Amino acid sequence: MTQPVKRFIAGAVCPKCSTMDTVRAFELDGQLYRECVSCDFSDEMDAQQGVDNELPTRVNQSDKLVFDEGEQVVKLIN
Repeated sequence: MTQPVKRFIAGAVCPKCSTMDTVRAFELDGQLYRECVSCDFSDEMDAQQGVDNELPTRVNQSDKLVFDEGEQVVKLIN
């Protein structure tokens, strides 16, 4: 049996030891797993987990930022 390909998740923080960039993910028999290389943490990942628990940021919010002045044309002068 071949070993699954384990890939590090950039910027991920381990829920147990709170160390950044030590969590790696892999798939085994159609199920997603994650594990930490600095402690003994490991668990199954839910496929919808990342979507439902996403923190709101300026990038993923659907509301457009509204300014009092409205949109204006910027002219560049040489």
